[in-house]
Amino acid sequence: MKILRHIGSLAFVLGLFTAIFVGLPWYLIVADDPVVPWWFRIAIFCLLGGILVVLLTVALEQRKNKTSEKEVPLTEPDPRILLMNSAEIPGREITEILGLVQGHTVFAIWLGKDLSAIVRLILGGELTEYTEMMGRARAAATNRMIAQAAEIGADAIINVRYMTTSVVGSAAELLAYGTAIKLGK
Repeated sequence: MKILRHIGSLAFVLGLFTAIFVGLPWYLIVADDPVVPWWFRIAIFCLLGGILVVLLTVALEQRKNKTSEKEVPLTEPDPRILLMNSAEIPGREITEILGLVQGHTVFAIWLGKDLSAIVRLILGGELTEYTEMMGRARAAATNRMIAQAAEIGADAIINVRYMTTSVVGSAAELLAYGTAIKLGK
């Protein structure tokens, strides 16, 4: 499926560049000839076909995997591992530092929600679409960090931090990281 999506993306890019950088100058120079050449037709079909292939493969992958509902729980993190944003835990002794643990995810909202967020941006108010997206991303990154800490036998994660970056458009990466430790009795 991924290869098919890459082929669709490549067809789209080739069609787009051919239509813009060859087709438009051709049309401006030879505007009086109504016959559209074969290469220009192929470029337009590649452009439209590429978009269609990419959209179909993404839709099929989302339908097949249902990643947004199954892999990203919206519940609270596992309570067996303590999370702290400080360097120490009051009343507890750190017996062993296990190392850095991290979890990250890249989330995006679909175009319909993105457009409604743009309308809210113009009219004012909370951009609930992005709030929900970042909440889900934070939960996913935190749970992945906790899972990594559980794999190495940590009792707690200290110095927990979150970092976000804009990837492209309305997609954002969220990274959760901290230091996994063992606690004394």
